[in-house]
Amino acid sequence: MSKLSPLALLRSGAQARFLAGLLAGLLATSAHAEGFDFENMTPEEAQAFGAQVRAYLLENPQVIMEAVAVLEERQAETQAALDDNLVADNLDALVNDGFSWVGGNPEGDVTIVEFMDYRCGYCRRAAPEVARLLEKDGNIRLIVKEYPILGEASEISARFAIATQIIAGDDAYEQMHNALVALDGQPGEAALTRLASTLGLDAPAILAEMSSDEVNRRLRATRALGQRMKINGTPSFVFGSQLVRGYAPLPAMEEIVSQERAKL
Repeated sequence: MSKLSPLALLRSGAQARFLAGLLAGLLATSAHAEGFDFENMTPEEAQAFGAQVRAYLLENPQVIMEAVAVLEERQAETQAALDDNLVADNLDALVNDGFSWVGGNPEGDVTIVEFMDYRCGYCRRAAPEVARLLEKDGNIRLIVKEYPILGEASEISARFAIATQIIAGDDAYEQMHNALVALDGQPGEAALTRLASTLGLDAPAILAEMSSDEVNRRLRATRALGQRMKINGTPSFVFGSQLVRGYAPLPAMEEIVSQERAKL
């Protein structure tokens, strides 16, 4: 969820709704304190009272800042509750789809699911931190979801990674996954052939597999899952029962893992 600054909020389409709600709350509270019914005020009384509130807000703009903070906190709480439900409703597809690569400790007590795109800068930034987390904590299971959403290059990379897994197995997939994360240039046929050859893999077989029905099926299933989870950006993570939208640095991931482990 994007976070608007107070100024951006007041300039956005939410301006009228936000100020109307804020003024209505202040007016209703003040009216009750004064002992009269705001609902039955005359237009003249309402106008005068509104002018007093406006003057107060202009003299005390921090009230608006405080209201924005409360609004953002409530929005975050609402989104977190919705996300918890999304995780619960889709848990089997998240952790048991039968094809997504599983790394770390397959018997780990906390499962991390990562929706990633090879052309995503933040996915590349997260990759070494996720690896470091798995090194430091030997009781985490990692599941990678190929979720190409950034165009043709993303799609080609994901297809090549999935085809590698189908043709050569999970260990080869892990190597190819890491190589594709680190790939600087475009994933053309020559670059992909070179990667496969460097890893001792059968490049022609992998290239031929990229458009197979099985690769198509896996991508469709993961896309459908991402859409149900309302995942619109990468990386997105599920830590146990907690959905985290966007990049999280290593200390934050460690804290979330601790939270999830405490629930067990």
